[in-house]
Amino acid sequence: MVTVVSYTTRENLDGEEYIALVLQGDLEMVQSKETGRFYATARKTTITSTFDESVAAALIGTQIPGRITKVPCEPYEWVVPETGELIELH
Repeated sequence: MVTVVSYTTRENLDGEEYIALVLQGDLEMVQSKETGRFYATARKTTITSTFDESVAAALIGTQIPGRITKVPCEPYEWVVPETGELIELH
């Protein structure tokens, strides 16, 4: 399950505001590559929505079936709008 834990207001390239929901997955136990010790963590991500702030606020705590996973993809370049820096993402 994933849980809506928060929301944030963002701005698109045209300057229009929209709401992004912050989702958090279930508790995971991860083993450190350096120490071998285990620690608890939970994956987090955001997803765009068409909701207004009142609906987004009401959704906090809502659980949705599914899980958050990192999907491998080919590296690609992206320009950070604020700085003009070219970075490689994957």
